[in-house]
Amino acid sequence: MPDYFAHESSYIDDGAVIGRGTKIWHFCHVLSGAVIGERCNLGQNVVVTGGTRLGDNVKVQNNVSIYEGVTLEDDVFCGPSCVFTNVMNPRSHVSRRSEYQPTLVRRGASIGANATVVCGSTLGEYCFIGAGAVVTGDVPAYALMVGVPARRIGWMCRCGVRLAPAGGSITCGSCGTSYREEGGLLHQIDPPAPHV
Repeated sequence: MPDYFAHESSYIDDGAVIGRGTKIWHFCHVLSGAVIGERCNLGQNVVVTGGTRLGDNVKVQNNVSIYEGVTLEDDVFCGPSCVFTNVMNPRSHVSRRSEYQPTLVRRGASIGANATVVCGSTLGEYCFIGAGAVVTGDVPAYALMVGVPARRIGWMCRCGVRLAPAGGSITCGSCGTSYREEGGLLHQIDPPAPHV
């Protein structure tokens, strides 16, 4: 017996690797060669193809397709109907399998509903992609990105609260984590307070 849950309407192909405690809900398809970590949650109508890797505790909401070349590190959140691509110039009549470009979503990042991530991008840890945004390049850690194409409009704490700018140093009013902003990047300097 597997040590994960898959709804009876889902298809899990031989050769897929699925971690302990993961839940796969209605009408999902996990193809051979996909690797899914522990305690993940795949909502309704999710497709995970071969050549993908999901870390532990990844949450994928309804109607998301994760294509070959996409890697989601631990604690990533994918909102409903967000989109990943893996080729820059698709044509139905031209095979471009040898031209797939990787997409890396670093630990703790959140991707909002209906956002699109164009392949070849790396999304930094704990970044936050707003609903409907179109990401066309690399995203710094902790960046809050919105729009088409997506642009940075601020910073987000690792706990998911927007940070108020404070001229070089920023402390989250919610969890107490401290950051330093320099050179257009944000760096964590103090860990968050423990959860009670």
